[in-house]
Amino acid sequence: MGCTQAIYANLANHSVLENTVKMAIVSPLLDLAGFYLPPFYINTEEEIQIQAADDGIAIRGRIDVLVIKEQFWLLVIESKRAEFSLRVGIPQALTYMLGAPNPERPLYGMVTNGSNFVFLKLVQQGTPFYARSKEFLLEEDGQLRQVLQILKQLAAIVGSTGYEF
Repeated sequence: MGCTQAIYANLANHSVLENTVKMAIVSPLLDLAGFYLPPFYINTEEEIQIQAADDGIAIRGRIDVLVIKEQFWLLVIESKRAEFSLRVGIPQALTYMLGAPNPERPLYGMVTNGSNFVFLKLVQQGTPFYARSKEFLLEEDGQLRQVLQILKQLAAIVGSTGYEF
């Protein structure tokens, strides 16, 4: 975990772009949490389009990282430039989550700018509602470890064969 913090500290001296956050921060966390191994599959830059029912407005975008198990979306990850607040990414991640092909199942999300992390859970049965975690800070002792523990817990829950979506 100290290595990830050292990597971010080095990157923080420069303008850290979204792809750098994905490569240097998000990817190692996904690896440590076991999301690159079966039964999971990682997809990047998944294109999505959502049509608003009321006014016919179409929203298009690309999900930064999508974790899939047996064609079911499990985890949507939105990364932002280091300078951006997570408040920019949360609505974007939730919009992508609303476009999941399996709305009857809960969906999880994570938004990060490399130094801050927040987790989301969306339930769409009936009127959609979501919950969000507290914001975890890379610079705070033990909080990166908590981010990894949450990812590992999600992998264990959704990766188990008896898990009911």
